[in-house]
Amino acid sequence: LGSLDRVRRIVKVMGLVNSSSEFTEQHLVMNGCSELIVEVFGEIGKHARSAFGVAQIPLGACVEIEMIVEI
Repeated sequence: LGSLDRVRRIVKVMGLVNSSSEFTEQHLVMNGCSELIVEVFGEIGKHARSAFGVAQIPLGACVEIEMIVEI
């Protein structure tokens, strides 16, 4: 990529949140990620988003984030 200036827009962000079956607010966990993206990229950072709860993430991570970015 070389530079974040090459980013034309953030298309979609998907978050996997390591959580129990009783926890249903994964979308709130992902708010911080979405807010940071918009803070960094401004208008082009506004994106579609999905958030899912999972029982386990590799390496014991709490959250895994995947982004589709147009360059």
